[in-house]
Amino acid sequence: MVTIYLDNAATTRIDPKVIDYMNLHMNKYGNPSSLHDLGQESRAIIEESRGIISNRLKVKPEEIIFTSCGSESNNLALKGIALRQKDKHIITSKIEHSSVLNACKFLENFHNVDYLCVDKKGFVDIEDLKNKINKRTILISIQHSNNEIGTLQDINEIGKICKENNILFHVDAVQSLGKLTIDLENIDLMSISAHKIYGPKGIAALYVKENTKIDPLIHGGSQEFNLRAGTENPFLIAGFGKAVQILDIENEQNNVRDLRDYLIDRILNEISDSWLNSSKEKRLPGNVNIGFKDVFGEDILKQLNFQGIYCSTGSACSQGKVEISHVLKAIGLNEKDARSCIRLTLGRYNNKKEIDYTAKALKTTIESLRKLHFSCK
Repeated sequence: MVTIYLDNAATTRIDPKVIDYMNLHMNKYGNPSSLHDLGQESRAIIEESRGIISNRLKVKPEEIIFTSCGSESNNLALKGIALRQKDKHIITSKIEHSSVLNACKFLENFHNVDYLCVDKKGFVDIEDLKNKINKRTILISIQHSNNEIGTLQDINEIGKICKENNILFHVDAVQSLGKLTIDLENIDLMSISAHKIYGPKGIAALYVKENTKIDPLIHGGSQEFNLRAGTENPFLIAGFGKAVQILDIENEQNNVRDLRDYLIDRILNEISDSWLNSSKEKRLPGNVNIGFKDVFGEDILKQLNFQGIYCSTGSACSQGKVEISHVLKAIGLNEKDARSCIRLTLGRYNNKKEIDYTAKALKTTIESLRKLHFSCK
């Protein structure tokens, strides 16, 4: 049976080179905090990976703090800054990842939080952001690229605004790493993760700009420059470092983007009453979030799954819930239209043959479901 994986925004397949590299370190079991040779062997693995990641981002090694996942990185950034003081002001957007939104909801116990509206393509209004800033604003958190609809925010402009107003700027770049070049000049904190870039699950990082005062969420030992206590996992960190080392941004920006546009064009041209969510140009290279009138996304997903095509109806963190995606709701879709959307996300292992197969299968599936819909009517 054919297997076509189009859920790369949820997680990517581990690159064979990453697997091979991780296997080299499977038997290196020393505690990285131990001073003996076995411990220092593990420590060397961690620092080598930290160096690879910091070099890729053009930052200092000590500015990279390893965490367990993107959600932890986001929580460490927001709570680590905000819980240092009370009765201040935070700004974020309504389409952030749930780990940011729920962290901000928690922080409403201590601060005032503003959630920026977005337009029908998912972009925040820069003027609205400026107007929301006040003397109590201490932190702005805006996702670089949205995990559901792929919208790319102008983080360079937002970063400049933050710097001009002496406000810390956090960017959730979990979906962006490896796909886009990121300028960190005006970014104070940035979340990244390994399993979105063909690395292992269970390992991520938070970039914390030098001299940024932040408190840990986990207290204990002095690991990760006193910002994340607990014994590090050299095995996973090695995989993260290798995944970053072999990143091919040019491929993502050219080959993957071209396949994305080819799939979008085929769907919109061949399937009636379909629409693309967000901008076609200012979106992640591999993201296709698309809707179809008179069908449910869940039904499309099931039918494609039977045909060996694996995709999603929203972000992986929201699977199993009945309520519609908060992102699709924020861009103005009603419940019926929001439930008619699916997300297909491409990666380095996809090719044109797979996209042709998917486009054809999708067309047949939509036609079949619509016939069933109208016959039931």
